Amino acid sequence: MNCKEHILPELELATGQVREALQCILHTILFIRSPGPVTPQDIDLEGFDFTYTRIANEMKIEKRVDDAIESFLRSLSQIGPELLNGCLTLSFFERSASRQLFGLVKHEERVIFEQWILRVVVNNTPRPISNDSAAVIERQRLQDTAEGMLRSVLQKVFENAGGPIDHVPPCMYEFEIHCSKRMDDRENAATRFANMPSLINLGN
Repeated sequence: MNCKEHILPELELATGQVREALQCILHTILFIRSPGPVTPQDIDLEGFDFTYTRIANEMKIEKRVDDAIESFLRSLSQIGPELLNGCLTLSFFERSASRQLFGLVKHEERVIFEQWILRVVVNNTPRPISNDSAAVIERQRLQDTAEGMLRSVLQKVFENAGGPIDHVPPCMYEFEIHCSKRMDDRENAATRFANMPSLINLGN
């Protein structure tokens, strides 16, 4: 089975926005790709003007997502004075059993059929905290930019999820979340600018 790979637009966030934004993205994908019937739950984000839907009453899934985010935050690499980056990969797989050594030894392997790859830049630059007009405008600009990038990622999630699903097995399957310290070399810095949302669309 070939693995379908979805590379999402790069996301740049302030330190305090990372957990909530990643929860939104990961839980959205897990809800969309749930292999069985689930109960939906709408979540209003505190740091963004967004509402997303997740699987309700699944504490194990919630813990796995939160643990993965904590591991991701610990794995970040320094790329500038106040910039860190990392990569999260959400993989869906099914377990396949086979026999080796003339059929005497049973072996089980994970067959990954879909991966969602998200590159994140964490910006630790202090935000202006004064109440003068310039500081207020700058805080709003940073907030609008972050919301625009999160919106762009979610739009890509829905676009990809709405595509062909021939690669998704009809049986029950599982997921895992992996984090790495550096971005994949297959994408260069130009991709970051290509994936940035248009500023004129931030208010839409």
